[in-house]
Amino acid sequence: MEERTRDRENGIDIEALLGEGKSIQIYPQGYSMYPLFVPGRDQAVIAPAETGRLKRGDVVLYRREGSILVLHRIWKRRVDGFYMVGDNQSEVEGPLKEEQIKGILYQIVRKGKCFRVSNPIYRMLAAVWLRLRPFRPFLSRIAAGLKRMIKNICSNNGKSGDKSLQ
Repeated sequence: MEERTRDRENGIDIEALLGEGKSIQIYPQGYSMYPLFVPGRDQAVIAPAETGRLKRGDVVLYRREGSILVLHRIWKRRVDGFYMVGDNQSEVEGPLKEEQIKGILYQIVRKGKCFRVSNPIYRMLAAVWLRLRPFRPFLSRIAAGLKRMIKNICSNNGKSGDKSLQ
């Protein structure tokens, strides 16, 4: 599942604004960039992209050939184009042409607080997460299992399991 963005956010043409050199703030949809973006909670502030300066780890807004706008991370850059992957995905998409890239993420708004992607802690975590790409399906299964186990423990704590103590 890709991180979809609406072509028009509240009636505003996203690509036109970025083409005019303006920044935009949007609510990404979908779970392909989870946990970086939680739909309905987090917002992405995107600036026009200078494709010559893009590098591995940057999160960019691009248009798929004849399709939707997508917000994903650059996995690698080659002579034939850019290769992208969502933070919650393991499959790489590409090559994408430079003209498909419309903007670059430069700030995240979470629960009213802003942080820039230039923050060293963010950059370090993004680099680690990119290196873990081949292991993401395995890590997702472990996380889901832990979540179920915690849920079961919490739901059982409310019940009196040992009747002999009564």
